[in-house]
Amino acid sequence: MKRLEANDIKNLSLLKHYRIIRQWACKNNGLSNADLELLIYLDCTGLFNRLDFINGAYSYSWDTRRWSKLKDNGWISVFAKRNRTTTKSNVYKVSFKGKQLISRMYRIMLGEEDIPTSKKRNSIMKGKKYSDKVLSKSIKNVNNDKTI
Repeated sequence: MKRLEANDIKNLSLLKHYRIIRQWACKNNGLSNADLELLIYLDCTGLFNRLDFINGAYSYSWDTRRWSKLKDNGWISVFAKRNRTTTKSNVYKVSFKGKQLISRMYRIMLGEEDIPTSKKRNSIMKGKKYSDKVLSKSIKNVNNDKTI
């Protein structure tokens, strides 16, 4: 198997539209940038416990309600419950909902899928704020750029 090198990722232009895709994902799913990036980190980790979450959250803005917010909104789910003998604490994973969002972001970055442009599926396209109007123009540019 060929080893992936930095130049291979550069040639894919993987991070070219990351900012626009991240903003789309955050605005349409009620997440902050830090929440989304923490979910991506935890998804790469696989299974984790509360301490792993706390250690992963050190590099993001401080939010005391982040854990409960992500759990209550269905972004994190329990994989194995604590049983006091073999498992000292609950084991968690990124939920199906979170994995679907992250996978979709990767597909958009690779150019396999477009960011939705209908007002029904993308709240940014309604253009209620000036920033939404600017972002909708950027989304159209991302969808038209097939050099990815």
